[in-house]
Amino acid sequence: MKPLALKYRSGEEIETGDRVLYLGNPASIEFVAFDEKDPETDWYVKEFGGGILIADPAVSGHTFIPADQIDEDVHLEFVSRGDSRA
Repeated sequence: MKPLALKYRSGEEIETGDRVLYLGNPASIEFVAFDEKDPETDWYVKEFGGGILIADPAVSGHTFIPADQIDEDVHLEFVSRGDSRA
């Protein structure tokens, strides 16, 4: 069974490389953690139930938002898909 995808408040699925605004500043999604089978992000799934890591140079450098808080985070806004889409 495929794990549920994480989504922005606007309904789009969150993908690695997405361009976003975070606290009004340009940022990008560094990774999406929702599958324990991914060795690069499984710790985040085990510890927090998944989530996203935002590369946000203007705010803190990196911000992790746990999966259960994404829908409540009014500071995260989807802008566009990144160039690195497979």
